[in-house]
Amino acid sequence: MGNRHLRKLLVVGAQHAALYSMKFGKTRTTMADWARILLAKKPFKVVAVALANKMARIAWAVMARSTAYEPGSHGAVASAA
Repeated sequence: MGNRHLRKLLVVGAQHAALYSMKFGKTRTTMADWARILLAKKPFKVVAVALANKMARIAWAVMARSTAYEPGSHGAVASAA
């Protein structure tokens, strides 16, 4: 289900661009820490697919809410006070 081409691009992007830098400790973020913990337990390609899934969900949330990505928000929508 879904767009196969888009899914493939997300997995390749997660694998090559993001995961390689996360794997070797070049990136220091919450998502990178999550990926390194997962890499200790699971094969590289499984983690790449999991990361692609996480990135797709983040992209969908950003587009659906018409907001900027805020890594520290943990899914919470900033109040419009």
